[in-house]
Amino acid sequence: MAVHKAGRKAGRVATAVATAALIGVAASACGPDDGDDGGAGKSSSAAPEKSGKSQDPAAGAPEAKAPPAGSDQLADTPATVQGGVITVGDPQAGHTVKVYEDARCPFCGKFEEGGAQALVEPVAEGKVKVEYTIASFLDKNLGGSGSVRAANALRAAVDAGKFPQYHAALFANQPAEESDDAFTPAFLLKIADKVDGLRGDAFDKAVTNGTYEKWVGEAMDSFSKDGIQGTPTVFIDGKKSAGEAIYDRAAFAKELKAAGIS
Repeated sequence: MAVHKAGRKAGRVATAVATAALIGVAASACGPDDGDDGGAGKSSSAAPEKSGKSQDPAAGAPEAKAPPAGSDQLADTPATVQGGVITVGDPQAGHTVKVYEDARCPFCGKFEEGGAQALVEPVAEGKVKVEYTIASFLDKNLGGSGSVRAANALRAAVDAGKFPQYHAALFANQPAEESDDAFTPAFLLKIADKVDGLRGDAFDKAVTNGTYEKWVGEAMDSFSKDGIQGTPTVFIDGKKSAGEAIYDRAAFAKELKAAGIS
């Protein structure tokens, strides 16, 4: 596996092959720097910015793109939190897909545009649940606080009952360069404007004040304890998805079907 890594000094991502023997597949991904703990619990260096006194805390942020149309299919799908994991779908579903992502990782965005779209219908139909572990190591790799802020906002979206839609919208609005620290509180709220019914006092305050910053550290701890080497990493019923299939809807749908999910 050619793991997409970012040096702290360079501030840009470069490919490496150090984890090839461990992962055992040829794929592209984002990964923490060697020797880093990914910043788990390091909230002091990644605290979200406080909002100003403007009438709308999203004022001045660039406009956001709408999420993929298919995300509306999950509007009535429950999302719950246990420890550092967010689960979308029927808790009693017969199949489980585990997804490890970092909001600033471009390969995660590629997965969400591709293979992840094959999960929408089976999740909506209650056939499978998806367990998301949202990492934030790219802030330490690249500088800035965008991953932490985005993870905090995603956690707030769970309480607002809009996680699937906001998750889709957030990845649709990734910056052009992962080194761009674009996920500011104001921009995260602009993204929330694209999800009907998400904006409100509780959600806005959680995003601007970093209400779930402690949980973000807990999620990063879960990522590290699971021994994950890069993002996106996807498991279908405990079996790691191989190669580039996760980036293509048809190829990933084939893997899901082989696991009895269709």
